[in-house]
Amino acid sequence: MTEEINQTYPKAYQQINAATVASGFSMASDILTCSLLKTLATSKPSGSFLELGTGTGLSTAWILAGMDKHSTLISIDNDARFLAIAKDFLSYDDRLTLIDTDGAAWFGKNNDKKFDYIFADTWHGKYLLLDEAIAMLNKGGLYIIDDMLPQQNWPDGHQEKAIKLIKDLESRDDLHLTKQVWATGIVIGVKK
Repeated sequence: MTEEINQTYPKAYQQINAATVASGFSMASDILTCSLLKTLATSKPSGSFLELGTGTGLSTAWILAGMDKHSTLISIDNDARFLAIAKDFLSYDDRLTLIDTDGAAWFGKNNDKKFDYIFADTWHGKYLLLDEAIAMLNKGGLYIIDDMLPQQNWPDGHQEKAIKLIKDLESRDDLHLTKQVWATGIVIGVKK
């Protein structure tokens, strides 16, 4: 077995990737994580999906590729420049709602929403407002985070934040948790 990706890439992936490189965005999810996101998305037919941190839409494209036609995805980001790349290549998909907003403001207005799948790839819903994000999960819902292994682009002090987050997740009694020392370090929780 190898880590080679043997799945079909999303149709807009290469274009989004080229635009991502050209934009200088360096926080995109790696291809192994994206492949897993697609696979896990397939497990939630007619699901309600949330992505916190669209970036340029690379992971968004993979999540959409795994979703069925009856599923919906809300993806939020607060950087209009990078979100514009996702809009350019993914706005044709009527299952997707892209929102340019601050994460805290979005949580404040949407705390009554429920999701079957949350990919938290930014501060809000991961390092900030974790309880609020977990409260939005339906029973059996997936909570997915990546970048839990040390990364070259981490600022000073970030490793301590990641360690604390893992401890916080491990102490919860409302999630079944699996930590994977693979790709960039992935944690998957399932809501009890």
